[in-house]
Amino acid sequence: MTALLATFPAPPGPSIGIGPLDLRAYGLLIALGVIAAVWLFGRRLEERRFGTPDDASAIAIWAVGAGLVGARLYHVATDWDRFSDDLGRIPAIWEGGLGIPGGLLAGIAVGLYVAHRRGIPLGVAATCAAPAIPLAQAIGRWGNWFNQELFGRPTDLPWALEVDPQYVPTEFPADTTFHPTFLYESLWTLALAVLLIVIDRRVRLGPGRLMGVYVVGYGIGRFWIEGLRIDRADELAGLRWNQWVALAAVVGGVVYLVATRGRNAWPDPPPAPEPDDPPTRTVRADRPE
Repeated sequence: MTALLATFPAPPGPSIGIGPLDLRAYGLLIALGVIAAVWLFGRRLEERRFGTPDDASAIAIWAVGAGLVGARLYHVATDWDRFSDDLGRIPAIWEGGLGIPGGLLAGIAVGLYVAHRRGIPLGVAATCAAPAIPLAQAIGRWGNWFNQELFGRPTDLPWALEVDPQYVPTEFPADTTFHPTFLYESLWTLALAVLLIVIDRRVRLGPGRLMGVYVVGYGIGRFWIEGLRIDRADELAGLRWNQWVALAAVVGGVVYLVATRGRNAWPDPPPAPEPDDPPTRTVRADRPE
């Protein structure tokens, strides 16, 4: 067991070969995360009788698209020095660089709007989507491992991350191992998804309030994990910019939960469609039944 936990190895490369195809692992894992999230979202809509898997897919098309755009714009805006001299790199999301706060803000807002347009109450849609979002994050975060990016401070813990020499920051020796922050966030968000499902089944919060729990839970984990990272980032008062955003998410989530305390009435699901009338049979006058 000690040998198995000596280090967390570096990935074999940024791509995964499937037959003759060579797929970028970063994009593939994001896609797998989206598929898992849409499945869970659709199942939860169906369980509450407010929608179908088709509704979930239709909502996800717009929410995921908006989320990718928002995440990329957030990353570009907060790391503008890397793009100011080469604007052609801005759309190259397959190289990594998605700011989760921007993706969540845009994706959730657009997803709720589309759900509303399809007749799904906002609170119901938010509750059904709450555990699906961290499930997607738990899977997609592994893309950072394949890209060998966004790791944490040096460490010699048994699960320390190995990084190929060309990815090691110049201020450290080539054989330095680091905190696998992608793994921490993946495990955190997976546990958060499970916790949200358990809370939803046992506590039955009011409509929309489960999304507030997600925001608080994710913000706490992101604040801690962000503090371990050593990639370049703007700071304010000794904290990384994303840590301030995480703190704002926690405060906003808590305020929302307090403000909506006692609002536990759920809307009635729409009535089930009536079965079609059975086909009528034409009886010939000269041929009695």
